[in-house]
Amino acid sequence: MATIALPRQPVASLHRNPASVWRHVDLVLIACVAAVSSLGLVMVFSATRGAEEPFDYSFLKKQVMFVVLGLVAMALTALFDYRRIRDHAPFFYGGSLLLLVAVLVVGEKRKGTQGWFQLGPFQLQPSEFAKIGLIIGLAYLAAQFRNEVDGRRFATLIGLCAVPVVLVMLQPDLGTTIVSAAVTIALLVVAGARGRHLALLGLVAVFAVGLVLQSGRLDTYQTDRLATFLEQDDSRLVERTSRTAAYNLNQSKIAIGSGGVWGKGLFEGNLTRLQYVPEQHTDFIFTAVGEELGLLGAGTLLGLFSVIVWRIWRAAKLAGDEFGSLLCIGVLAMFVFQIFQNVGMTMGIMPITGIPLPFVSYGGSSIVTSFMAMGLVLNVHMRRFS
Repeated sequence: MATIALPRQPVASLHRNPASVWRHVDLVLIACVAAVSSLGLVMVFSATRGAEEPFDYSFLKKQVMFVVLGLVAMALTALFDYRRIRDHAPFFYGGSLLLLVAVLVVGEKRKGTQGWFQLGPFQLQPSEFAKIGLIIGLAYLAAQFRNEVDGRRFATLIGLCAVPVVLVMLQPDLGTTIVSAAVTIALLVVAGARGRHLALLGLVAVFAVGLVLQSGRLDTYQTDRLATFLEQDDSRLVERTSRTAAYNLNQSKIAIGSGGVWGKGLFEGNLTRLQYVPEQHTDFIFTAVGEELGLLGAGTLLGLFSVIVWRIWRAAKLAGDEFGSLLCIGVLAMFVFQIFQNVGMTMGIMPITGIPLPFVSYGGSSIVTSFMAMGLVLNVHMRRFS
């Protein structure tokens, strides 16, 4: 019996749909985020476990839970088509404003800042999520202008930023305010704002900073941090500012410098093990990296951050529309500024502010927000052909 030969399918017909979102998942970005988060877990444990057994695992357990929640948030954010986020941008922006108003009314106060909701054993910081709301709102409005930002549109964008910034300053949260300003400037530049408008904004910003410093709105420890940065080489500094502010910076620089090139070894850093650096598991987590892993470990961490920044920039360039590109630029500005500010303040080249190191510092709101931001970037990258 003769065998009937079936016609061969062309090779092209066997290829997957080139527009499929699953073909364009940025695995490099995901791998780098996973590596940084894993290092963060190790360093949080190192900074909180104590010097003697039994070690304290409570911070590590919570941080693991935060990372898991962040991964879920990243996956959901990536799966939810960003063009639907664009269609509901006023809802995301308005929701973040409502949270900021609510925390001023019924929030918990810590270290002079009323910026948290107490949810059982956990604390939710709305100002962290407000950064995502601001990025979405600014990207949505700037995309409508299509690189034609005249004076009226420039003022509209500034007004959109000013509302959450004022609400955050009422807490007061200086760190988040500065990050929001950096995000706004980056989006204004990319959206096509004119040079004279940006120069005027710079003058207004300088005046506003001076006004805030003179208003007495900032808590004593916040002004002491600024004084510590400006006069850190003055031997009389401790006498004029709080001892904690000067001590924190000095111990931070000593810890990083003592690590040398190779570091003292994981869990072997004296200042980290004996918890000499205040807030080391949160804002000053980079000092634990510098002391225990040395220049090599710190350089590796910054290298991973550099790859993450490059992939975000790449996603912005390859985005299928203006809104997607501006979303990525907003996330890029947020991460670049937070990384530079956090690492810089531990070395004394930037003022001390309450800005965490993304994916590394201990804190649920910061971790989840960082993963959500990565979800937005993955979302734009995955759908650039669809």
